[in-house]
Amino acid sequence: MDTLSYKTISANKESVTKEWILIDAEDIILGRLSSEVAKILRGKYKPTFTPHADTGDNVIVINAEKIKLSGNKWTGKTYIRHTGYPGGLRSRTATELLAKKPTGVVENAVKGMLPKNRLGNQIFKNLFVYEGSEHPHEAQKPKQIKLSDLK
Repeated sequence: MDTLSYKTISANKESVTKEWILIDAEDIILGRLSSEVAKILRGKYKPTFTPHADTGDNVIVINAEKIKLSGNKWTGKTYIRHTGYPGGLRSRTATELLAKKPTGVVENAVKGMLPKNRLGNQIFKNLFVYEGSEHPHEAQKPKQIKLSDLK
């Protein structure tokens, strides 16, 4: 009998190799963009995916102000927050949030698709969203991908 040994790989923070990925959000529907970005951040497409570790890549999203929403979501979708004071419930529509902070729409969508724990907070720090096509991460040599290539 041959003595082949197969071992399950359990990745940790030190054994993971992270890449930098650039995604252009121009004319892409918000939900489709954010679900793919969340998968890349989480590392679910990698063969060494481990649920309890940050095994994903760093993602740069450019042109965040040019995303698309379907239907009546520009006026019907509301972003709710609370100031922490009595009666401090505040809400904004998607149009108002895009005018105030264009990157906030993409960041909220991606954060909602990550785990709601310390690992999710740690993974969210690997996301960099920018308004316009310029970003300060040229030194990391990001690999540009199209969302149609991931399917």
